[in-house]
Amino acid sequence: MNAVMPDQADTRSNARRGTKKNTDYARRTGIDRSQLLRRSFQFAFLALNLWLGYEFLRFVHHYEIPGAPANPRPAGIEGWLPIAGLMNVKYWTTTGLAPVAHPAAAVLITSFFAMSLLLRKAFCSWLCPVGTISEWLWKLGRETFKRNFTLPRWLDIGLRSLKYILLGLFAWVVITMSARAVAEFLESPYGIVADVKMLNFFRYMTTTTAIVLAVLVVASIFIKNFWCRYLCPYGALMGLGALLSPLRIKRDPAKCIDCAKCAKACPSMLPVDVLVQIKSAECLGCMECVAVCPAEGALDMKVVATRFRVQPWMIAAGCAVVFFGFVGIAKLTGHWDTVVADALYRELIPRAHEYAHP
Repeated sequence: MNAVMPDQADTRSNARRGTKKNTDYARRTGIDRSQLLRRSFQFAFLALNLWLGYEFLRFVHHYEIPGAPANPRPAGIEGWLPIAGLMNVKYWTTTGLAPVAHPAAAVLITSFFAMSLLLRKAFCSWLCPVGTISEWLWKLGRETFKRNFTLPRWLDIGLRSLKYILLGLFAWVVITMSARAVAEFLESPYGIVADVKMLNFFRYMTTTTAIVLAVLVVASIFIKNFWCRYLCPYGALMGLGALLSPLRIKRDPAKCIDCAKCAKACPSMLPVDVLVQIKSAECLGCMECVAVCPAEGALDMKVVATRFRVQPWMIAAGCAVVFFGFVGIAKLTGHWDTVVADALYRELIPRAHEYAHP
């Protein structure tokens, strides 16, 4: 999609129209390793999530299977409970008290949002395991079919609104709940085993669920980041945070050679080649456009209103500092683990399928 988004029209470089391609330019030298660094972070975080899933499965088996060994519950699994995270952020900010159930969910969603405020949607493109798998799928499609497909502009814009609508619905439900209602919900049998029900959603997948997931996988092969682009409310939240980020992809028209490699490489299909700076909430901060640019100084990630060039290792270091900082502080202050009596888990987990949403 090469059309310019309405929210970016003010940054279009009008001067480029009718000009000749710049053939007198300084070619970038050296090997760009930004994407190798990013893929390393993606793989590491995906591996972390797979390990958390395995450890949580062992934890659940202890209560489901007689004689199964005991295993500590990994609190990090609560990163997969974004609604519980939003609820606990509401409870924490309105009462000043740390939540009892699923506090790690609040810590993690806050840390990911903080990344977006500082580093654009770095969580989505550097850490999110769903984003990583989605990226692998569309790249598989490109390698297999030699291209990815784009939807008509009117349909693309309409579908992109869906993730914001979903986010708005979830936010409205949380905002309208009182702190007491949040506590009662999360400390109810359903709230306590929300993580188990999430696990069971994948363990005991219905035919309808399997079909929906298969459709999403196929769509992701043909269309870049289908889930992330159109349906992910988590990504919508991160995008809103990214609008306030001090970082921007900036293009220098005087040094640009009009090769359009940046636009072709952009996972979000943004028209990087005709903009002076990228303000869109869809920008992932992945720096793929910068990595493929052949002209020295034509395209960089920079701090707003400065000439400071942000290097890929700075994004990586920023993600690590924010993530481990939030998790470390939560653990040191006792705001990480959900404390539930063993007897209560023994009663609730084997019957998790019986508990419906209050």
